[in-house]
Amino acid sequence: MPEYFFDQEYNSHTYGIDEINFKEFECCTFNSCTFSDSNFMDVTFIDCIFNDCIFSRGRINHVALRTVTFNRCEIKEVNFAMCSKLIFEVQFNDCVLDFSKFYTLKIKGTPFVNCSLIAVDFMAADLTEVLFENCDLYRAEFAKANASKANFKTSRHYTIDPKTTKLKKAIFSLDGLKGLLYKHDIIVK
Repeated sequence: MPEYFFDQEYNSHTYGIDEINFKEFECCTFNSCTFSDSNFMDVTFIDCIFNDCIFSRGRINHVALRTVTFNRCEIKEVNFAMCSKLIFEVQFNDCVLDFSKFYTLKIKGTPFVNCSLIAVDFMAADLTEVLFENCDLYRAEFAKANASKANFKTSRHYTIDPKTTKLKKAIFSLDGLKGLLYKHDIIVK
């Protein structure tokens, strides 16, 4: 049975490779903690907040993220596709998620606000109603994703092929249209 922690605050702690394993955290706040290179085995976070934390290269296996908010976190090269799919609910504000993976995940309605999403893998993900507010989506991959009703209006540097990505009622700015036309070698001025 996992160790259970409720309503705790953790400050400036650096977690070892296996230190976080087999634990459940509910209503906890993590401030300026480092999880780089940590293994996450059978860890559950419910109603938790991460502020200014570093997760880069963390190996997330069998992790449950249920109503979790990440604020100003560095989350590079993390494979969220290995998370528990049951009630996967996250929010990202001012985060760097470069080279991370959301492959095949259902992240309907997830807000990404002021995030760097460079080369993020959204292939075959359910991005219905996802908000990409002021995000850098340079080289992000959307093939076979469902981005219906997703909002890209204030984001930039995306290239999305409408033939391989569902975009019904997705929102784009006029400036962003070139990201939908790149494959056709059309110049938009």
